[in-house]
Amino acid sequence: MMSGCVASTLDFSDTAKVDRSISTGSIPLEPEKVADQDTIRNAVSSADLGRLGNNPVPWANASTGSAGVITTIAEDVSSGVVCRAFVTSRHAYDGIAKFYGRTCLVGNGQWQLVNFSQQS
Repeated sequence: MMSGCVASTLDFSDTAKVDRSISTGSIPLEPEKVADQDTIRNAVSSADLGRLGNNPVPWANASTGSAGVITTIAEDVSSGVVCRAFVTSRHAYDGIAKFYGRTCLVGNGQWQLVNFSQQS
């Protein structure tokens, strides 16, 4: 027969308190989704609408593995600002989704994505 002594150091009544002085900010958008949005924005802004007609524009992001097809691009000018509204699919590791977006040419000659929302 073996004998020994067992000591318990688990005293839950004397545990450390939760540190509530630490706060966190909002959770940023996942980097791969931002990269996909940039890829889509670039495809929309570089499309030659005169030659494109009603043809879809495929896009792919090699860094995330996502891909999709832009089915609609419509350009409009409002108050001197050139914008393009578009509809695209996004095939990614988390599923397939359809998005509506809008990108506009800003003062420095760059296209800025001003809307990118998932359709239900």
